[in-house]
Amino acid sequence: MSSKRCYYETLEVERDADDGRLKSAFRKLAMRWHPDRNPGDKASEVRFKEINEAYEVLRDGDKRAAYDRYGHAAFEQGGMGGGPGFGAGFATSFSDIFEDLFGMAGQRGRGGGRERGADLRYNMEISLEEAFQGKTAQIEIPVSVTCESCSGTGAKAGTKPKGCSTCGGAGRVRQSQGFFTLERTCSGCQGRGQTIEDPCPSCIGSGRVTRERTLSVNIPQGVEDGTRIRLAGEGEAGVRGGPAGDLYIFLSLSTHGFFQRDGADLHCRVPISMVTAALGGEFEVPTIDQSQTKVKIPAGTQSGRRIRIAAKGMPVLRSRQTGDMYVQVVVETPQNLTKKQQELLAEFEKLSSNTTQPEATGFFAKVKDFFGKGAAG
Repeated sequence: MSSKRCYYETLEVERDADDGRLKSAFRKLAMRWHPDRNPGDKASEVRFKEINEAYEVLRDGDKRAAYDRYGHAAFEQGGMGGGPGFGAGFATSFSDIFEDLFGMAGQRGRGGGRERGADLRYNMEISLEEAFQGKTAQIEIPVSVTCESCSGTGAKAGTKPKGCSTCGGAGRVRQSQGFFTLERTCSGCQGRGQTIEDPCPSCIGSGRVTRERTLSVNIPQGVEDGTRIRLAGEGEAGVRGGPAGDLYIFLSLSTHGFFQRDGADLHCRVPISMVTAALGGEFEVPTIDQSQTKVKIPAGTQSGRRIRIAAKGMPVLRSRQTGDMYVQVVVETPQNLTKKQQELLAEFEKLSSNTTQPEATGFFAKVKDFFGKGAAG
């Protein structure tokens, strides 16, 4: 009987684990036990090999089926081709695993040390009026720019970077460990493929210096909260002459004292008197374009009614369309009445009929009918 540990136990998963769960468990364990993270630890190296062997078998449908049926015996004494999948195709599949796990694919052959600069983020708050009109804003940001003294090479004027003698300019070195080969970032040049013997005194060999930069940002009409504006090439300068990153402007809209925004539409609430609601009338309200518009109130308007004013909302970003404005009227109940006012309202109540307050009359009629049926039952 084989003394090897169960592959499922090695990866710390159940036997019915799907491919996604297997891959997730492998990533976690491989990161933990990788020799680069445990230098000189022989136990970690052995554990790392066990993890890779288990994953190499269980990730393959045919090999997993054979293992589930026969266990380790499926790969012993020449079974399934004489080993757990470590034949001629192993180097390729193992390489694929590590490219996926550690992102090595895009780093190979990176010689020259030219690395793209980091992207930057700038948060900007604007008003609703500015979002309506659009604007050009000036911003100042501290950013890494190419060092002028060395033109971004990182080497002192009159000298040049030299190819790394450790990796031969590849930026990566290979190391054999047992039955497979590991590829890792070169410690001599940190993966750049070049070394600098006499660094530039202005940038200390990085090829970049920090400067305050003033930029002009064009904010188009109709931007919404969370809109992102990209300024290509305005991020940090690349390492040693590499391309610059991008700058992203994230917009947030400040709270408005009168309008609430819903997409391209604007909403506002306007209190009106009970008399205006009953008899009808009109009033003026401000609009987002700094003008005013008249709103007509028909007789008998109820509290909460919304009145639409076409094309008085926000412009739709990158189009010729415009939203609408909605005015919600709120009927205000009179307070602090004089004795005379109270008497007049009481008299009005006596003169009221089913036609003056149909909704209230109908409601209380239903209530009376409801309790009448309950008593009859």
